[in-house]
Amino acid sequence: MKFKGFDHLVLTTNNLPACICFYRDVLGMRLESHEGRYALFFGQQKINIHQRPGEYPPAAQKATPGSQDFCLEVDEPIADVYAKLQERKAPIELGPVKRYGARGDMDSIYLRDPDGNLIELCCYAQ
Repeated sequence: MKFKGFDHLVLTTNNLPACICFYRDVLGMRLESHEGRYALFFGQQKINIHQRPGEYPPAAQKATPGSQDFCLEVDEPIADVYAKLQERKAPIELGPVKRYGARGDMDSIYLRDPDGNLIELCCYAQ
């Protein structure tokens, strides 16, 4: 089996309006809703949003708001990302810092969404 990458992941939220505001307005993702379901798009991937554990079966057995920790690659210098996050009053927890990712050295910024999920934004060395 050969894998190409992630298609989507699912976040469970306790506060849909705050979750949407963070990912759409702070991180700049595109929001779509269809028949009561919400999805955030960026690049070729998406994040599905559930408002309660197991909302759309099959689902994770122990979906819990605030239990995720994931990294999203950005396509611009981390200093530019940092400046945009500051302008948008994003809850930056750490960074920029040097890290080592799937493809080598990268610069990262860490922040939390309204549910407490840890989001890492990274940019690989040019």
